[in-house]
Amino acid sequence: MGKGAFYTGVYPNLFKAYGYPESEIETKLEETWQALLYGDDETKIYYETGADLAYILDTGNLDVRTEGMSYGMMMAVQMDRQDVFNRLWNWAKTYMYLNEGEHAGYFAWSCNPDGSKRAYGPAPDGEEYFAMALFFASHRWGDGPEPYDYSRQARTLLHTCLHQGENGRGYPMWNRENKLIKFIPECEFTDPSYHLPHFYELFALWANEEDRPFWKEAAEASRQYLHLACHPETGLAPEYAFYDGTPNNERGYGHFFSDSYRVAANIGLDYAWFGKDPQQVEIANKIQAFFADKDPEDYRRYTIAGEPFEEKALHPVGLLATNAMASLAADEPHARKMVDLFWNTPLRTGNRRYYDNCLYMFSLLALSGRYKIWFPGGHDGPNDSHHTPGKE
Repeated sequence: MGKGAFYTGVYPNLFKAYGYPESEIETKLEETWQALLYGDDETKIYYETGADLAYILDTGNLDVRTEGMSYGMMMAVQMDRQDVFNRLWNWAKTYMYLNEGEHAGYFAWSCNPDGSKRAYGPAPDGEEYFAMALFFASHRWGDGPEPYDYSRQARTLLHTCLHQGENGRGYPMWNRENKLIKFIPECEFTDPSYHLPHFYELFALWANEEDRPFWKEAAEASRQYLHLACHPETGLAPEYAFYDGTPNNERGYGHFFSDSYRVAANIGLDYAWFGKDPQQVEIANKIQAFFADKDPEDYRRYTIAGEPFEEKALHPVGLLATNAMASLAADEPHARKMVDLFWNTPLRTGNRRYYDNCLYMFSLLALSGRYKIWFPGGHDGPNDSHHTPGKE
């Protein structure tokens, strides 16, 4: 049994622990959320269309991605904004959902803002965030008529993720043998930042009953995988990696760059929610130690061993935000420094703001104790009658 919020109902508020007044924390959270939704053209990433649709725009690539849509839905359920959640989900179901072909049942990972598809294949990080956000929406607000029958939509999507291809067409999103998530369904390598053991623990409670043992095993497999993928000295993970954890440089993505930043955030949240893996403390400490003497203005692409390239980081605000979120697991003196740096850094503006500010909002939620597990019945802790800690 772990020691995280899943068992205790206590979500660490590191801002408060480090002396920031609760009123300021609340103000910063609400002002950030409002800026992402309704700020000026240099800040906002959320755009409403019609009576009941909205999308999150990747402002650097001018497309709509399942990554951003599912992130927006997770933010909305944490901020108790069902109206925003429903608009995003309705847009995703209307324009991104794939009704036919080998990827039927998944979502097209990239669309234009007018809804036309740029791609006809999925990206598994979008599907896993869609499913988790839908379960939380069901538990917090209750299910409604289709497509707002959130829990059924989540279970159906997870079934597709595991069983696609059993009829001879298409591919599952997880390797059924090693229990590891794939970069895309038709390949046999992975992206370390896609590994979300804290989500899989919950899928093991709420997915279709026949798939629950798989998700329980997947949670442990992903935790063990991150031990392999994160460098033993720096803690850095590559963007793409093989199943043995070694960097996949075949497409030039075997270094620490934009995708990789999320590993630190995921480790921090998994530790905050479940606290099952002591090695996550060590990895978080190493990542923070690596960046402790570096100026965000000079963040770069690095090998996972820590050798810098000339190329600057595309998303320095996102990187410092995820490094701060690692403080949920870290116990070294750099933890507070990273949180303070994040607190004193504003949202990014301009055309590259989308990815940075999504990671910024998640870090703000997590470090303020407001990135929560929503249990059936609308509870955010294990006082729920549907849940008995230690029995899973």
